Amino acid sequence: MSPPLIRRLYPRAHEGRLPINHPELKAIRPKFFKAAILNLCLYILLFFCLFCYLYGSLFQQGPRTHNLHILFVDYDGGVIGDAVRNAYSSLQSHEFPSMIERSVSQFPTQADLREAVCHAHYWAALFTSPGASTRLGLAIAGLNTTQYNPSDVLSFIWNEAKYSAVMDSLVASNLHTLSDTAKASYIALNGTSAFPTIPSSNNAAAISAFTNPWTLTSINIMPTTQGTRTVYNTITIVLALIEDFFYLATINGLYASFKVYTRISPLRIVLVRDAISITFTMLGSLLNSAAIWAFKANWHVSAGQYAITWLILWLFAHVNFLAFDVFTIWLPPQYVSMALVTWVVINVSSIILPFSVVSPFYRWGYALPAHAAYELLTDNWSHGCNPHLSYALPVLFSYEVVGLILTGIGVYKRCHYAVILEETTKEAMRLRV
Repeated sequence: MSPPLIRRLYPRAHEGRLPINHPELKAIRPKFFKAAILNLCLYILLFFCLFCYLYGSLFQQGPRTHNLHILFVDYDGGVIGDAVRNAYSSLQSHEFPSMIERSVSQFPTQADLREAVCHAHYWAALFTSPGASTRLGLAIAGLNTTQYNPSDVLSFIWNEAKYSAVMDSLVASNLHTLSDTAKASYIALNGTSAFPTIPSSNNAAAISAFTNPWTLTSINIMPTTQGTRTVYNTITIVLALIEDFFYLATINGLYASFKVYTRISPLRIVLVRDAISITFTMLGSLLNSAAIWAFKANWHVSAGQYAITWLILWLFAHVNFLAFDVFTIWLPPQYVSMALVTWVVINVSSIILPFSVVSPFYRWGYALPAHAAYELLTDNWSHGCNPHLSYALPVLFSYEVVGLILTGIGVYKRCHYAVILEETTKEAMRLRV
């Protein structure tokens, strides 16, 4: 028996209840538990597979670090370049980026190195400055200590806006390790001949040049050090997807409540739904972009980049709005939530780490809208230094076109079944009366 308070609040809750051994209940009980157990198994299996998929995208990234290629050009042509090569030989492993050496004739200037990094041919470019070995030798001998610049010896070019966490931990950090190892290698290669040249008086600068011959110089195309960068390719995408789905669920509920599908022509419904989705995703992406800019800290991005970020997020949001609408139209209701969580996980998994350090299996993620959108955002934030527009834009627009077609057809489907349901309900009421 229910408590008296509950019975007073909901007095009709017990009306018309069948006894537990009623034939009607006996008939539906096996079907109910069969469906419940089936969905229980499906959900458990689905989430197990999604956890495995997500963890698999992060599994063994360390041993794949060698897939990150670093360009090396020795403009100096002296002992410093030899020290770098020896240092790389001692560090070379599956857990260290691969250093690919190219000749000066292939990359005559520093601008050519920057272009190679910008076009994503390499994750970074390491180079020695022309005449660095000679200047260092003179500084050790105490001849040009006032003019010697330890920062103009060994440098690297990189783009921190592209997968910032990976760039910091796997690229920049390892290049500093390479530089430190190269210093020790330089002393081993040149120490015997260089040490006797240190002057006996006023030799502090010369000793400093000998013991600490250079400081690795970072040429960062787009410094990205703000704390919020860690969520740009994770929670930001998840929230954008959830935002679209929840509003779509609200709109679908309103259409059902006001019986729109039986009162208005399908074409008008299509146009109005598209207008609503475009307006919602436009305003949502505008505010989401504003939130990114509000907490950009010392990130040097312009108003023009804000506008482009807004347009990219707008297109991405509308693509996902249409995708979720396709799920609600063409999938049975009990499977819509499964499709939602699967869509979120596979999209986020495609941008957590670059494909260079994940299993090749996950490279099918190139076809997912989240990966395409993140490539466009990275290109925008780094002033064009990630030019993958040739595939990223077609991917997003393909989803957009297919989504518009399927959701448009889906409106006719909804109108068709709404009329059938209304007629069935009226007939049932007539027979009951």
